[in-house]
Amino acid sequence: MTDFIFLLNSLKWTVLLTAIGFVGGIPFGFLIALARSSKHKFLQLLARAWIGLFQGTPLLMQLFVVFFGLPLLGLEVAPWIAVGIAFTAHASAYLGDIWRGGIQAVPFGQSEACHALGLGYASKMRDIVLPQALKLSLPATIGFLVQLIKGTSLAAIVGFVELSRSGQMLSNLIYKPLLVFGVVGALYFVICWPVSLLGRRLERQLATGSR
Repeated sequence: MTDFIFLLNSLKWTVLLTAIGFVGGIPFGFLIALARSSKHKFLQLLARAWIGLFQGTPLLMQLFVVFFGLPLLGLEVAPWIAVGIAFTAHASAYLGDIWRGGIQAVPFGQSEACHALGLGYASKMRDIVLPQALKLSLPATIGFLVQLIKGTSLAAIVGFVELSRSGQMLSNLIYKPLLVFGVVGALYFVICWPVSLLGRRLERQLATGSR
């Protein structure tokens, strides 16, 4: 019973890391999506470079670079902050690309209609484009959130004690790896499955509301 409580206590760090990465990635991802879909070549180039950097390199390497790179720059931060920064940057690139796809999937004719009506860029994006882009990109956004939850297990590589790392420590202590990691896998499932169900429910509600 004590061992199970130990795993449950470490589960909160998995949830916290996911929340930091996802919530932190939302505003930056939104800016990246706008820059990627803008008509300014320089902003497009910056957004493409950011997306290409984080989609083209392993998350594990990104964790190493931030975790060990910040102290080299003279920035001493707590391990969970360094890991949170890495997950936030990682999430911003993927969310930005997902939402960019949603924005560009909105029929171009609607943008032309906005120009004909004299609507400005802010009004067009707020009232016309972004609500539709949200509906189009919601399944992929929820899917990425599930992947991010499971991706927090890589934080164990830099010594951060979350669910996977706790499972490894407990397995080495009681010599029952199948039992321990079976419980760890079940805990991940308990988190990820409701998120997937919520995504499907929201998708159906948005689809019904658009009819």
